[in-house]
Amino acid sequence: MRVEKTVLLAILLSASISAPLEARAFDLTGAWATSADECKNVFVRKGNDITFAPMSEIHGGGFVAEPNRLVGRTARCTIQNRKDDGQTLNMIANCASDIMYSTIQFSVKVLDDNRIQRLFPGMDDMQIFYYRCQI
Repeated sequence: MRVEKTVLLAILLSASISAPLEARAFDLTGAWATSADECKNVFVRKGNDITFAPMSEIHGGGFVAEPNRLVGRTARCTIQNRKDDGQTLNMIANCASDIMYSTIQFSVKVLDDNRIQRLFPGMDDMQIFYYRCQI
């Protein structure tokens, strides 16, 4: 009886050790600016909504992420596909501006909960850093 319990315990322990760790999904939701110090000049809160402040473009870039949308100053994008491995978040989004409609790949590397690095596949030397704004 004691041997059976020991064997059962060994099997359970080895199964839990060899089980793959689940990647933590990153929550991109919120306002993101290219300068943490400029958040108050890039975004304003109107009720429950976060929008761009007047003249925000002179204080840097940014976007607002919602569960299924990305909103920039001049374009609104609907996320069609999303893949998150815990460190890199890749999205395919359909975007519309006042003059055109396009599909873009939006990829970010998660640096920590409040910093991301936008990557441009095929252009390794191009990147933009964004900081989460507490609006």
